[in-house]
Formats: sequence, C-alpha cells, structure tokens
Amino acid sequence: MRAVTWQGKRDVRVETVPDPEIEDPTDAIVRVTSSGLCGSDLHLYEVLTAFMTPGDILGHEPIGVVEETGSEVTGLKTGDRVVVPFQIACGHCWMCAAGLTTQCETTQVTDAGMGAALFGYTRLYGGVPGAQAEYLRVPQAQFGPIKVPEGPSDDRYIYLSDVLPTAWQAVQYADIPPGGSVAVLGLGPIGDMCCRVARLQQAEVVIGVDLVTERLRRAREQGVETYDLRRFDGRKDLVETIRDRTGGRGPDAVIDAVGTEAHGSPVGRTAQQMSSILPRAWASRLAEKAGADRLAALLTAIELVRRGGTVSLSGVYGGMASPLPLMTMFDKQIQLRMGQANVRRWVDDILPLLTDEDPLGVDGFASHRLSLDEAPHAYEIFQRKEEEAVKILFEP
Repeated sequence: MRAVTWQGKRDVRVETVPDPEIEDPTDAIVRVTSSGLCGSDLHLYEVLTAFMTPGDILGHEPIGVVEETGSEVTGLKTGDRVVVPFQIACGHCWMCAAGLTTQCETTQVTDAGMGAALFGYTRLYGGVPGAQAEYLRVPQAQFGPIKVPEGPSDDRYIYLSDVLPTAWQAVQYADIPPGGSVAVLGLGPIGDMCCRVARLQQAEVVIGVDLVTERLRRAREQGVETYDLRRFDGRKDLVETIRDRTGGRGPDAVIDAVGTEAHGSPVGRTAQQMSSILPRAWASRLAEKAGADRLAALLTAIELVRRGGTVSLSGVYGGMASPLPLMTMFDKQIQLRMGQANVRRWVDDILPLLTDEDPLGVDGFASHRLSLDEAPHAYEIFQRKEEEAVKILFEP
C-alpha cells in the first residue's frame, strides 16, 4: 500500500509499504477513505524528531470502511463505515470505565511512562503505524471504531477522530460560566473548532487570537471577536486590550490551542532546534531529561485569565524542563486542566450535532483536499502557514 512516512526533520515521503494484517484477535483492518493532517503532526515534522524512526507511518485522523475483523471483534462487520479515534483504548479497564480513554491501562506505553498508545505518534506512544495510508490496522477494534451512517461526505464525520472531541473537551475543561467569556489562543483547526463549540454552548463573549490572516477571517465568519497578534506591541498590550473588553478582569477562561511551537518564544525555539541537530540517540535522552517548550501561548493564557478563572490546555506540550510561573498561578487561584481528548467519552454529545443543519460547520471546515501523494507539499504549506492551509484532508 501507499503511506506517508517520516524520514527526518521536515522530510516526509510517500512510499510503498507492506499492507497491514490482522495480528491479534481484537484487530480490524480499515480501508482509509480520508485522513486528516493535524497540527500535532507538525510537531513530529519539526520538534519531536528525537522520538521518531525513519519509515514511521504518520497520521491519526481516519475515516474508512472495515475490510476485515479479528475473531474477538464484535459489533463490526466488513463494509461498515467507521471513524477511528486517534488513541487506542480497550473500553473495559478501570481508566476506560472512568471515561479516561487516553489513560487506557491495556494500551499504556509503560516502558516510556506514557498513557494510551496513539496512531502514528512516536515511540513514546507505542510506535503504532498511522492513518495517512491506504489501509490501517486498528488494535482494540472491539471498542475504538465509531460506526457512522453511509451517505454524507467524509467531512461530516471525520472530525470525530480528533478535532471535534479535542475541541469539545477543551471547552468542557474551560468551565465557562453561563453567559461568560472565553479567549482562544491559536485559531488552527482545534482553536477554530473550540470557538464554534463555545458559541454553540452559549458563551457570551468568544475571543480568538492568531497572527494568520486566513485563520482570523474564518473565525470572524463564525461570529468570533478576533485579535491579530501582529497588531499588538507585545504580550502586555494584548492582555490589557482583552482585559478592557472583559470588564477589566480578563476572560473567565482561556484555551491554549497552540502548544509547544508558539511564536514569540526565541529561547525555546533555539533549544528545540539545537536538540534536533544532535544524533537521535543523544537528542532523545536530552529531550527526556531537559526538553523545552515554547511557552509564549501558555504564559499569555496565565496572565490573561481573570483571577479565579480556568486555563484549558489542548495544545500539545512535550518539555520536561519547561518552567511555569507557579507564584502567579497560585496567587490568581487559576485552575489548569489539560490532556489528550478522551474521544469516546464525548461522542454521544457530539454525534447529534452532525446533522444536515450542521451547527458546527463541519461540511466546510477543510481548506484543502489533496491526494496522498501530495503529502510532502501538504506538510510544507501547513507548517509554513501558506496557501491558506488551515485544515488538510488526504484522500488515498
């Protein structure tokens, strides 16, 4: 089959690799009909290279059709149309029963001290082949895949794999009071969808911050108050402006949808670039002990949120030595919630919204639909924020 493989920093290639096969009785094989390019994939492209191996298959946002199932997979049959969540979970352990599928005790990558295995996301999360491919082996298929109706385009349901539950959880964790206010830092796919979910859930003031013209335009079209980071003289100017808009206190909640590669973090960027040029074995050991994030977005969130408010963190961070202003966080009584989305926990809330009325605008959410062979170009324009690339879907 054809698949998108990682070969090195900023080097992805489409190669012919062996077709996946049933390895365990709880596996299924899915023929992928569409697969998303996620902002967190860019961390593998640029920053988390120390944890990658040449030939790793990328991607974790698939929709497709079941081709084959293992002997212990019930509830699925050949021909079923399914969305596959980005994490791999069993559905029956203590953590899954508690709704914490990203902490699944059956698939936890204990050797690396990490949570549930993820598709296409470094050896830290199990080194499981990803979904930017023609076919995907799905472990724990007795629980993971979400059956969806035939008929509507893939756009209607594909975002159940990651974007929708990640945004939904971020807004839930933000704990916005009725009629309250929220600022979303970063208007990529997750931040954009966070704004839509917050508006749907009746937040009175929804503010979006970014520095990419196309992302700001898309958010404004959804009724979001947008702030162009390029027009402010540093963090203090931005914070004071948004405080003035929110009664002088700051928003009730701030969602950081940026993560480890935030603009305006020169020291963190330098540290990341230095580690990426070391031999992989050295870089891996260094990152596990002293990895650094670019913290501009998170520091802005902490400064911006009102006293007693909540910071919800959905952007991916990976640093082991990233300092936080704990004195400020303690003094302001900030609540901080974070983590990978527990996809299956939120599916029942989200599915009723994927109707012809399309209140979240999923049908027009993708900015680009490209063939799998165009993946190297797709990664490049998404990473550089060129060609108005906001959300890219691959069609194998």
